[in-house]
Amino acid sequence: MHFSHGLRGSLGERVAVWVNWQQLFPFSVICRTFALQLLAVPTMSSKTHEIRPNQSVELLKELHILTRDGKMNQDSRRKLKQVYHLFQFIEPLLKDLKDKQGALTLVDHGAGKSYLGFILYDLFFKEFQSAAGGASHIYGIETREDLVTKSEELAARLGFTGMSFLNLSVAESISSTRLPAQIDIVTALHACNTATDDAIRFALDKRAKYIVVVPCCQAEVAGVLRQNKGKSLGNALTEIWRHPLHTREFGSQITNVLRCLQLEAHGYQVSVTELVGWEHSMKNELIIAQYKDLPRRRPAERLNEVMDTLGIQELKERFFVEA
Repeated sequence: MHFSHGLRGSLGERVAVWVNWQQLFPFSVICRTFALQLLAVPTMSSKTHEIRPNQSVELLKELHILTRDGKMNQDSRRKLKQVYHLFQFIEPLLKDLKDKQGALTLVDHGAGKSYLGFILYDLFFKEFQSAAGGASHIYGIETREDLVTKSEELAARLGFTGMSFLNLSVAESISSTRLPAQIDIVTALHACNTATDDAIRFALDKRAKYIVVVPCCQAEVAGVLRQNKGKSLGNALTEIWRHPLHTREFGSQITNVLRCLQLEAHGYQVSVTELVGWEHSMKNELIIAQYKDLPRRRPAERLNEVMDTLGIQELKERFFVEA
């Protein structure tokens, strides 16, 4: 039964209609439909009501979070939800460093169009950049030169003076003299395959206080499991990755387990969670590590034990620990 024709008019008039309909039909029959239609009353402009104060509208257009005419649609709301959800994890880390040292440096690996870097700068860095004497900085690392150029142009147009973009691979950035000797926060959002591991190595080399990664395309471990499968058929655990699909899925899962153990073996406290609103992607696992100089021996032992058990000892250099 449809009763949307009775839901026109003011909110008070709609409630009156609700009371009349409730007398005729059971609550369970009409509650959901009525509630959805009642709450669908537009109360604010869809143009800006989900955007935070002082956000750059031009930036949101460039990132396709807003349409070209400055409005929002279903897709842009989804993107904004993703942005804010990820930001809520990173913002406390930024505030912690800002309160402790006044300025901070962040390197975003596999930056692409520098989506993450621009959002972090817009929502956090630009507010205190001038007060901190311009000492805070975001570096975007990207291998595609055209994307680096576009990011540089956008930052200049927006007046984001505390942003730089380097045409380097993640591995090249480890030894690059164009970056400071120490970095406070390292991020890597969907850096493919071993690029995430290179970002972790970079963070360890730069003595990063925080590491935030959303891994992607973890193929290396799966490849080694597949290659060595015949050597370990006597081990019942091999059934976990005997079939190709399971090899890929288990390889992806164990890769992140090894990364977490590696970080713990370097004194970090590690938490793992899921990014809400990223359900369209299978790669929605968020790993956050904070350096706390924790005991290293036991996680290092466990890391080696896991690799020995799975027969992937040749990857010990990839998931290295301190001697």
